[in-house]
Amino acid sequence: MTRKILDVHMHFPRNWEKPEEDPAPMVDRLVDVATTAGITKSCLLTGGRFGPSYERGLEIARKYGDFFIPVAVIDPEVIGPKEVSNLHAMGYRGLKIIGTARDYDCPDYMPAYGRAQDLQMPILFHMGVIGGGLDYSRTHPRRSADAAQAYHRMMAMSGMLRDVSASRMNPLHLDTIASRFPRLRIIGAHLGNQGNYEFAASVARWRHHVWFDMSGGETIERHAVERNLIGVEIGIEKLVWGSDCGMDEIKEHIDRFDAIYDQLELDEDQRHRLWWANAAEIYGLEEPTFAEE
Repeated sequence: MTRKILDVHMHFPRNWEKPEEDPAPMVDRLVDVATTAGITKSCLLTGGRFGPSYERGLEIARKYGDFFIPVAVIDPEVIGPKEVSNLHAMGYRGLKIIGTARDYDCPDYMPAYGRAQDLQMPILFHMGVIGGGLDYSRTHPRRSADAAQAYHRMMAMSGMLRDVSASRMNPLHLDTIASRFPRLRIIGAHLGNQGNYEFAASVARWRHHVWFDMSGGETIERHAVERNLIGVEIGIEKLVWGSDCGMDEIKEHIDRFDAIYDQLELDEDQRHRLWWANAAEIYGLEEPTFAEE
Protein backbone atom coordinates (compact mmCIF):
# COMPACT_ATOMS: atom_id res chain seq x y z
CA MET A 1 0.00 0.00 0.00
CA THR A 2 1.43 3.36 -1.06
CA ARG A 3 1.56 5.71 1.91
CA LYS A 4 -0.66 8.78 1.82
CA ILE A 5 -0.70 11.48 4.51
CA LEU A 6 -3.49 13.95 5.21
CA ASP A 7 -2.41 16.78 7.52
CA VAL A 8 -5.47 18.14 9.36
CA HIS A 9 -3.63 20.96 11.15
CA MET A 10 -1.41 23.08 8.87
CA HIS A 11 -1.36 26.80 9.63
CA PHE A 12 -1.09 29.41 6.92
CA PRO A 13 2.56 30.58 6.95
CA ARG A 14 3.15 34.09 8.19
CA ASN A 15 6.14 36.31 8.86
CA TRP A 16 5.23 37.49 12.36
CA GLU A 17 7.92 40.17 12.29
CA LYS A 18 6.59 41.51 8.95
CA PRO A 19 2.88 40.60 8.99
CA GLU A 20 2.12 42.72 5.92
CA GLU A 21 4.54 40.72 3.77
CA ASP A 22 2.94 38.88 0.84
CA PRO A 23 2.48 35.28 2.06
CA ALA A 24 2.21 33.71 -1.41
CA PRO A 25 5.96 32.89 -1.73
CA MET A 26 5.87 31.29 1.74
CA VAL A 27 2.94 29.11 0.66
CA ASP A 28 4.90 28.06 -2.43
CA ARG A 29 7.75 26.95 -0.19
CA LEU A 30 5.36 25.29 2.28
CA VAL A 31 3.89 23.12 -0.46
CA ASP A 32 7.36 22.14 -1.67
CA VAL A 33 8.55 21.27 1.85
CA ALA A 34 5.35 19.40 2.77
CA THR A 35 5.15 17.32 -0.39
CA THR A 36 8.86 16.49 -0.20
CA ALA A 37 8.24 15.28 3.36
CA GLY A 38 5.52 12.95 2.09
CA ILE A 39 2.28 14.85 2.77
CA THR A 40 -0.36 14.10 0.14
CA LYS A 41 -3.06 16.59 1.13
CA SER A 42 -3.41 19.23 3.81
CA CYS A 43 -6.02 21.34 5.56
CA LEU A 44 -4.75 24.92 5.26
CA LEU A 45 -6.03 27.03 8.18
CA THR A 46 -6.47 30.66 7.24
CA GLY A 47 -8.44 33.84 7.79
CA GLY A 48 -9.94 35.35 10.92
CA ARG A 49 -7.30 36.53 13.37
CA PHE A 50 -4.55 34.56 11.65
CA GLY A 51 -3.07 35.18 8.23
CA PRO A 52 -4.63 37.03 5.30
CA SER A 53 -8.29 37.70 4.65
CA TYR A 54 -10.58 34.81 3.79
CA GLU A 55 -10.62 35.98 0.18
CA ARG A 56 -6.85 36.31 -0.18
CA GLY A 57 -6.16 33.07 1.66
CA LEU A 58 -8.48 31.17 -0.64
CA GLU A 59 -6.99 32.81 -3.71
CA ILE A 60 -3.52 31.63 -2.72
CA ALA A 61 -4.69 28.15 -1.71
CA ARG A 62 -6.46 27.60 -5.03
CA LYS A 63 -3.10 27.66 -6.80
CA TYR A 64 -2.64 24.26 -5.17
CA GLY A 65 -6.25 23.07 -5.32
CA ASP A 66 -5.31 19.39 -5.43
CA PHE A 67 -3.18 19.73 -2.30
CA PHE A 68 -5.05 22.07 0.05
CA ILE A 69 -8.41 21.72 1.75
CA PRO A 70 -9.30 25.31 2.72
CA VAL A 71 -10.27 25.62 6.40
CA ALA A 72 -11.44 28.98 7.75
CA VAL A 73 -10.31 30.14 11.20
CA ILE A 74 -13.40 31.70 12.77
CA ASP A 75 -14.47 33.45 15.96
CA PRO A 76 -18.03 32.33 16.83
CA GLU A 77 -18.53 35.60 18.70
CA VAL A 78 -18.82 37.29 15.30
CA ILE A 79 -19.27 34.42 12.84
CA GLY A 80 -22.80 33.02 12.87
CA PRO A 81 -24.71 30.67 10.57
CA LYS A 82 -25.00 33.22 7.76
CA GLU A 83 -21.25 33.82 7.72
CA VAL A 84 -20.56 30.06 7.85
CA SER A 85 -22.77 29.65 4.78
CA ASN A 86 -20.87 32.45 3.04
CA LEU A 87 -17.52 30.81 3.80
CA HIS A 88 -18.78 27.51 2.40
CA ALA A 89 -20.03 29.25 -0.75
CA MET A 90 -16.58 30.83 -1.18
CA GLY A 91 -14.96 27.40 -1.13
CA TYR A 92 -14.02 26.68 2.49
CA ARG A 93 -14.63 23.08 3.50
CA GLY A 94 -13.90 23.17 7.22
CA LEU A 95 -13.59 25.48 10.22
CA LYS A 96 -10.98 26.03 12.95
CA ILE A 97 -11.76 27.61 16.33
CA ILE A 98 -9.34 28.79 19.04
CA GLY A 99 -9.17 31.36 21.84
CA THR A 100 -12.87 32.08 22.24
CA ALA A 101 -14.24 34.64 24.69
CA ARG A 102 -16.60 32.05 26.13
CA ASP A 103 -16.70 28.26 26.51
CA TYR A 104 -16.81 26.35 23.25
CA ASP A 105 -20.23 24.96 24.20
CA CYS A 106 -21.73 28.41 24.87
CA PRO A 107 -25.38 28.33 23.65
CA ASP A 108 -24.76 31.43 21.51
CA TYR A 109 -22.22 29.51 19.44
CA MET A 110 -24.57 26.63 18.65
CA PRO A 111 -26.23 28.12 15.52
CA ALA A 112 -22.84 28.36 13.79
CA TYR A 113 -22.10 24.73 14.68
CA GLY A 114 -25.51 23.68 13.41
CA ARG A 115 -24.91 25.33 10.06
CA ALA A 116 -21.50 23.64 9.82
CA GLN A 117 -23.25 20.31 10.41
CA ASP A 118 -25.78 21.08 7.66
CA LEU A 119 -22.99 21.96 5.23
CA GLN A 120 -20.82 18.96 6.24
CA MET A 121 -17.97 21.23 7.35
CA PRO A 122 -15.78 19.55 10.00
CA ILE A 123 -14.62 21.79 12.87
CA LEU A 124 -11.13 21.60 14.38
CA PHE A 125 -11.09 22.93 17.95
CA HIS A 126 -7.89 23.88 19.75
CA MET A 127 -7.76 22.16 23.13
CA GLY A 128 -6.19 23.39 26.37
CA VAL A 129 -3.34 25.83 26.94
CA ILE A 130 -2.22 27.72 23.83
CA GLY A 131 1.45 27.05 23.21
CA GLY A 132 4.00 28.89 21.14
CA GLY A 133 7.09 30.85 22.00
CA LEU A 134 9.13 29.15 24.68
CA ASP A 135 8.58 25.63 26.01
CA TYR A 136 10.01 25.89 29.51
CA SER A 137 9.78 22.14 30.01
CA ARG A 138 12.49 21.76 27.36
CA THR A 139 14.62 24.92 27.54
CA HIS A 140 15.19 28.19 29.41
CA PRO A 141 16.72 31.60 28.58
CA ARG A 142 19.27 30.95 31.33
CA ARG A 143 20.88 28.13 29.36
CA SER A 144 20.05 28.78 25.71
CA ALA A 145 20.90 31.83 23.60
CA ASP A 146 18.02 31.02 21.21
CA ALA A 147 15.64 30.85 24.16
CA ALA A 148 16.95 34.16 25.46
CA GLN A 149 16.31 35.81 22.09
CA ALA A 150 12.79 34.34 21.99
CA TYR A 151 12.13 35.61 25.50
CA HIS A 152 13.15 39.16 24.62
CA ARG A 153 11.02 39.08 21.46
CA MET A 154 7.98 38.00 23.44
CA MET A 155 8.56 40.60 26.13
CA ALA A 156 8.71 43.27 23.43
CA MET A 157 5.25 42.12 22.33
CA SER A 158 3.85 41.87 25.88
CA GLY A 159 1.57 44.87 25.36
CA MET A 160 -0.61 42.69 23.12
CA LEU A 161 -3.02 41.41 25.77
CA ARG A 162 -5.01 38.28 24.92
CA ASP A 163 -8.35 37.34 26.38
CA VAL A 164 -7.82 33.58 26.31
CA SER A 165 -8.31 30.81 28.83
CA ALA A 166 -7.61 27.09 28.57
CA SER A 167 -10.70 26.46 30.69
CA ARG A 168 -12.84 27.65 27.76
CA MET A 169 -11.25 25.08 25.43
CA ASN A 170 -11.86 21.79 27.24
CA PRO A 171 -12.60 18.40 25.59
CA LEU A 172 -15.74 18.12 27.70
CA HIS A 173 -17.18 21.03 25.70
CA LEU A 174 -16.94 18.78 22.63
CA ASP A 175 -19.21 16.29 24.37
CA THR A 176 -21.89 18.97 24.66
CA ILE A 177 -21.53 19.97 21.00
CA ALA A 178 -21.46 16.39 19.72
CA SER A 179 -24.57 15.51 21.72
CA ARG A 180 -26.39 18.53 20.26
CA PHE A 181 -25.14 17.95 16.70
CA PRO A 182 -24.49 14.20 16.28
CA ARG A 183 -23.65 14.46 12.55
CA LEU A 184 -21.12 17.29 12.98
CA ARG A 185 -17.58 16.01 12.47
CA ILE A 186 -15.42 17.36 15.29
CA ILE A 187 -11.65 17.20 15.74
CA GLY A 188 -10.08 18.14 19.07
CA ALA A 189 -6.45 19.19 18.71
CA HIS A 190 -3.43 17.90 20.64
CA LEU A 191 -5.07 14.76 22.08
CA GLY A 192 -6.99 17.16 24.31
CA ASN A 193 -3.71 18.69 25.51
CA GLN A 194 -1.88 18.14 28.78
CA GLY A 195 -4.17 17.71 31.76
CA ASN A 196 -7.10 16.83 29.50
CA TYR A 197 -6.13 13.41 28.13
CA GLU A 198 -8.65 11.45 30.20
CA PHE A 199 -11.46 13.82 29.23
CA ALA A 200 -10.48 13.48 25.56
CA ALA A 201 -10.38 9.70 25.77
CA SER A 202 -13.81 9.59 27.38
CA VAL A 203 -15.38 11.85 24.74
CA ALA A 204 -13.76 9.91 21.88
CA ARG A 205 -14.95 6.68 23.46
CA TRP A 206 -18.64 7.56 23.39
CA ARG A 207 -19.29 10.25 20.77
CA HIS A 208 -19.52 8.89 17.22
CA HIS A 209 -18.13 11.86 15.30
CA VAL A 210 -15.39 13.17 17.60
CA TRP A 211 -11.73 12.57 16.75
CA PHE A 212 -8.49 13.94 18.19
CA ASP A 213 -5.38 15.01 16.32
CA MET A 214 -1.95 14.06 17.61
CA SER A 215 -0.19 17.38 16.98
CA GLY A 216 1.45 19.37 19.72
CA GLY A 217 5.10 18.43 19.76
CA GLU A 218 7.42 16.02 21.49
CA THR A 219 5.96 16.32 24.99
CA ILE A 220 2.47 15.31 23.82
CA GLU A 221 3.99 12.60 21.63
CA ARG A 222 5.83 11.17 24.66
CA HIS A 223 2.64 11.26 26.70
CA ALA A 224 0.78 9.52 23.86
CA VAL A 225 3.14 6.56 24.24
CA GLU A 226 3.60 6.57 28.01
CA ARG A 227 -0.14 6.85 28.69
CA ASN A 228 -1.24 4.40 26.00
CA LEU A 229 -3.32 7.03 24.23
CA ILE A 230 -2.81 5.62 20.72
CA GLY A 231 -4.96 2.56 20.12
CA VAL A 232 -5.66 1.82 23.79
CA GLU A 233 -7.26 4.75 25.63
CA ILE A 234 -8.25 6.29 22.27
CA GLY A 235 -9.06 3.86 19.46
CA ILE A 236 -7.07 3.89 16.23
CA GLU A 237 -10.18 4.92 14.27
CA LYS A 238 -10.55 8.00 16.50
CA LEU A 239 -7.18 9.59 15.79
CA VAL A 240 -5.82 11.77 12.98
CA TRP A 241 -2.46 13.36 12.25
CA GLY A 242 -1.59 17.04 12.07
CA SER A 243 1.70 18.89 11.84
CA ASP A 244 0.90 22.24 13.55
CA CYS A 245 4.57 23.20 13.36
CA GLY A 246 6.95 25.34 11.37
CA MET A 247 7.42 24.14 7.81
CA ASP A 248 11.05 23.25 8.40
CA GLU A 249 10.00 20.89 11.20
CA ILE A 250 7.43 18.89 9.21
CA LYS A 251 9.80 16.12 8.02
CA GLU A 252 11.17 15.62 11.54
CA HIS A 253 7.60 15.51 12.86
CA ILE A 254 6.67 12.74 10.41
CA ASP A 255 9.84 10.81 11.23
CA ARG A 256 9.02 10.89 14.94
CA PHE A 257 5.59 9.42 14.31
CA ASP A 258 7.09 6.70 12.12
CA ALA A 259 9.26 5.81 15.11
CA ILE A 260 6.25 5.90 17.46
CA TYR A 261 4.25 3.59 15.18
CA ASP A 262 7.23 1.22 15.03
CA GLN A 263 7.52 1.26 18.81
CA LEU A 264 3.80 0.49 19.15
CA GLU A 265 4.13 -2.25 16.51
CA LEU A 266 1.20 -0.93 14.50
CA ASP A 267 0.31 -2.86 11.37
CA GLU A 268 -0.03 -1.39 7.88
CA ASP A 269 -3.79 -0.89 8.11
CA GLN A 270 -3.52 0.94 11.46
CA ARG A 271 -0.84 3.24 10.08
CA HIS A 272 -2.92 3.95 6.99
CA ARG A 273 -5.86 4.92 9.19
CA LEU A 274 -3.74 7.33 11.25
CA TRP A 275 -1.89 8.88 8.31
CA TRP A 276 -4.79 9.09 5.86
CA ALA A 277 -8.05 7.13 6.04
CA ASN A 278 -9.63 8.56 9.20
CA ALA A 279 -9.09 12.15 8.07
CA ALA A 280 -10.09 11.35 4.49
CA GLU A 281 -13.42 10.02 5.76
CA ILE A 282 -13.94 13.12 7.95
CA TYR A 283 -13.45 15.41 4.95
CA GLY A 284 -15.49 13.29 2.53
CA LEU A 285 -12.57 12.16 0.39
CA GLU A 286 -13.43 8.55 1.10
CA GLU A 287 -16.58 6.78 2.22
CA PRO A 288 -16.52 5.44 5.78
CA THR A 289 -16.04 1.70 5.96
CA PHE A 290 -18.10 -0.58 8.18
CA ALA A 291 -17.79 -4.22 9.12
CA GLU A 292 -20.30 -6.51 7.44
CA GLU A 293 -23.29 -7.35 9.59
